[in-house]
Amino acid sequence: MGSARVCVVEELVERVDDRDRVLGVVVSRRQAIREGLLHRVAVTVCRDERGRILVHRRAEQLSRFPGLYEVVVGGAVDVGESYEQAAARELAEELGIRVLPRLLFTFLNRSGLSPHWLGVHEAVVPDAVTADPAEVAWHGRLTEPELRSALLDWHFTPDSHEAFSRYLAFRTAQS
Repeated sequence: MGSARVCVVEELVERVDDRDRVLGVVVSRRQAIREGLLHRVAVTVCRDERGRILVHRRAEQLSRFPGLYEVVVGGAVDVGESYEQAAARELAEELGIRVLPRLLFTFLNRSGLSPHWLGVHEAVVPDAVTADPAEVAWHGRLTEPELRSALLDWHFTPDSHEAFSRYLAFRTAQS
């Protein structure tokens, strides 16, 4: 009897510099995290028509931050992708929705597993989403006051705290 082989596709990312310029060097995301190499990640704050924010708990089998809550939906920007393209792809993969998120801002995030440039987007998403159970264990919608309270009580990813505080500051500055 032969042994079964599992083929794991390595996620590839482009290295960027401290000004978020592509360097033309492709590495695995695993290597980028392990070695602290700058790369890009795109996330989206998902709001509904009433302004409530989608929050989800990561699936337990995920390698990064299993079982923790998140305020944003997203992942690594693939080779040759823009922040917007990556954000739209991640929304389709994780929530089964096809929307074009709007890039609000980028910043050098040092609060996660390794430093990376984080492109923060916003999108109005429908009430009905089809969350991928391999990525999302639970999801719900919270008002901003409910979310502020949850951020103090629930266990969120480091990116969630940093991205959401900057998101609120950005929205306040735009008002």
